[in-house]
Amino acid sequence: MSKAYESISSALIHGGIPIDERTGAVNIPIYQTSTFKQDGLGKMRGYEYSRTGNPTREALEALIAELEGGEAGFAFASGLAAETAVLSLLHAGDRVLISSNVYGGTFRLLNQVFDHFDITYTISNTDDPKSFEADITPDVKAVLVESPANPLMTVTDIRAVAEIAHRHGLLVIVDNTFMTPYLQRPLTLGADIVVHSATKYLGGHSDVVAGLAVVKTKELAEKLAFIQNSTGGVLGPFDSFLLIRGIKTLGVRLDRHVENALAAARFLSSHPAVKRVYYPGLETDKGYEVNRRQAKSGGVMLSFELKEGYDHKKFFESVSLITLAESLGGVESLVCHPSSMTHASIPEDIRKRVGITDGLIRLSIGIEDISDILRDLDNAIASSEVK
Repeated sequence: MSKAYESISSALIHGGIPIDERTGAVNIPIYQTSTFKQDGLGKMRGYEYSRTGNPTREALEALIAELEGGEAGFAFASGLAAETAVLSLLHAGDRVLISSNVYGGTFRLLNQVFDHFDITYTISNTDDPKSFEADITPDVKAVLVESPANPLMTVTDIRAVAEIAHRHGLLVIVDNTFMTPYLQRPLTLGADIVVHSATKYLGGHSDVVAGLAVVKTKELAEKLAFIQNSTGGVLGPFDSFLLIRGIKTLGVRLDRHVENALAAARFLSSHPAVKRVYYPGLETDKGYEVNRRQAKSGGVMLSFELKEGYDHKKFFESVSLITLAESLGGVESLVCHPSSMTHASIPEDIRKRVGITDGLIRLSIGIEDISDILRDLDNAIASSEVK
């Protein structure tokens, strides 16, 4: 049956399994059950146990698979649970290359968990294809890319990296949390697997913790389905329902998010107290051209540093509308200090080497009125001046 839509904006609402076939409900019900009645030995009605499969979670998984253009989707209890499942595709002795700045939790997972299983990592400048290829050794079996990367918004040419990786037989994994499929679709650029912290923009309201993964091939789908069922870190029915609901408004939310983020980036880049702004939506940004080719916009996240004579600690104490908090992607504007918050698990020497300074400030721009956001930023910067 042909679809009645072509745009991703419509797919956000009508994609996956949009209607409950049994009742006609236009919202997939919350199937809050652990098990399912069987009509006889070996006679199931499609489900047996909710770890293995649940209709609400199944609708979410079908939706994210369609949005990313993949073969199958998988829903997990958090973004890190999704990454854990994906990295479990590797074997002892394997090495993975990771972008030079990634989420601190991803680094911690590789550095302090998977190292127990002899799965190692190397930090690579994936934004430089030649440098990336030089880091490929015989034990490298995968590359894990964030683009834009957290927290310096470094842009990786996903297509170029995927072509190089595939020549060497590597699995290409892309964390698409910052962009979502509404702004960027890594599988169409050559990636094999996409992961999301769906807690962020996909959920969009800071009220659910979830992770998603989408694979490109049936072979990977079979392997990841086995890992998901065997390890059991699945997303529950109620959270699956909340995530489907959040995704339906993703397009309209991100349109406003991006509009505000670009305005904030331009404001900060012209502010006399700001030393540098990291945002790939600015034409002056190093990654602007690559990002423009592979994504619809520069996204929502940005980071910046204040000049000498301004105290970043006072800045954090002075924000009012913007909330100092972990996470990102909700309708409200959030600010964090990567060095002591999201990336504290990365050793200081590595943070400094990749450019995550103690003065770096990361912003998740919300959908409030932009004049209120800019006023709050301006007031907080003024209050941070050392007198």
